[in-house]
Amino acid sequence: MNFAKNDVHADASVNWQHVAEKHLSKKNIAARRWISFHESTNRYHARNGVCYGKFQLDISYLHGDKSKKNQELTANRYVASRYGSWVNAKKFWQRHHWY
Repeated sequence: MNFAKNDVHADASVNWQHVAEKHLSKKNIAARRWISFHESTNRYHARNGVCYGKFQLDISYLHGDKSKKNQELTANRYVASRYGSWVNAKKFWQRHHWY
């Protein structure tokens, strides 16, 4: 996506959830949505100790950027590196009640 530098509202109109899910399978999308609902009821501003946002990531993973875009894309990177897939992350969550 190519936005004009002076168009500050363009980024806000993007559905970052759909962008982040674009290359995921239906099973991974379902697992991703299940986790975000169970972690924060899909609230981007949810806070629990050092965990923040829709996916309740350690706030340090966001590097000061709490935007929807950063939360959605950082969650994908975190899950890919730690579990390999959202389906695996959900299985872990169901056993441990965290991921």
